[in-house]
Amino acid sequence: MRRKTWPLPLRYIVGVGLFLSLALLGWAVRDLFRALIIAGLLAFVMMPLVTFLENRLRWSHKLAANVIFFLALGLSLATPVVIVPPVIGNLREFSQYLLDTFNTVQDFLQQPLRIGVFTIYPREVSPNLSETIANLIGSLPENALHIIENASRNFAWTLVIIVTTYYLLQDWGKIREWLIRQAPEPYRKDARRLFLEIKRVWAGYMRGTMALMVIVGIFFMAVYLLIGLPGAVGLGLLIGLLSVIPDLGPLIGALIAVFVALVEGSLFLPLTNFWFAVLVLGIYTVFINFKNIWLRPRVLGRSVQMHEGLVFVLVVAAVIFEGILGALLVVPVFASAQIILRYLKRRVLGEAPFASPLITFKTYSPPPPLDVRREFQEIAEVARSRINKKDE
Repeated sequence: MRRKTWPLPLRYIVGVGLFLSLALLGWAVRDLFRALIIAGLLAFVMMPLVTFLENRLRWSHKLAANVIFFLALGLSLATPVVIVPPVIGNLREFSQYLLDTFNTVQDFLQQPLRIGVFTIYPREVSPNLSETIANLIGSLPENALHIIENASRNFAWTLVIIVTTYYLLQDWGKIREWLIRQAPEPYRKDARRLFLEIKRVWAGYMRGTMALMVIVGIFFMAVYLLIGLPGAVGLGLLIGLLSVIPDLGPLIGALIAVFVALVEGSLFLPLTNFWFAVLVLGIYTVFINFKNIWLRPRVLGRSVQMHEGLVFVLVVAAVIFEGILGALLVVPVFASAQIILRYLKRRVLGEAPFASPLITFKTYSPPPPLDVRREFQEIAEVARSRINKKDE
């Protein structure tokens, strides 16, 4: 029986309709894609550790994925437990410092300021600090509902990211093959080649990001040691780790360093706590601008074979239009889009889909596990054969 096919115009209409429907659906759930991208990035970072346990310890993929996932989850949950108690203790000292500063300012505002023949009463020029602080505190209950709502929403998105990361670690091989099978049979080889090239881009981007983290961490660690900031090694490591989040991460680490400088001061520099904190903030400002303008574009550009000027423009535009997550992902996403568009252009022009054959490297394959019983049997057979030869 001859198979009945749809007319070509009808197929075009249905195809365009499906494309528009998927585009509208994707726009409606665009916030979900952000969570999925974060989960995919986390799984991509942890996957080499899973592969290492599979190859070196001969663990099953499921066991290795479970160990790495729950170890990372445990570290993520334990970090606040370790950090929060010392921070709370320092916050008490800092609150007392702020209270003393507030009282000093209040006393200053009570006294007239004489400049030559002029007398200025700061109390009349500046607003009442007590009323200002009271108004700020009084507005907190009005925003409590919004705070709870945002916290609940963020918790839900965090749960989505955690669960998605777990299943990506467990079943990424099946998901990858399913995605490749969605391409028509004659083009599945091209789909696999595109996947490998995009994977190389993301791997290069991760290597560049880790190099940036190391450079930033070592710099701040060395500078903080030179100026005598208490906890210099830990603060340098923290800023280096947080630098994976563009701009916001190092800023959080720098604010913690400024807080430590205000409370503790320098170990040996003859500066007051306030001016020492200004010095710490100034060092951060100078280096972070150097990093954003020159260092990050250069390192990431070399990692994904992209001009550093283009990297700088992409990151700045992403920060303006999409925020921190956009700045984190814009470089590898743009490089991946370049690969896909280059492939489509070659197909449209009737050229070879890829400019050069893919260079692959032989991956490490561990030796088979040692069969002790078989080894002893072979040794016994060799010994028996030698004894028989001597008897003959």
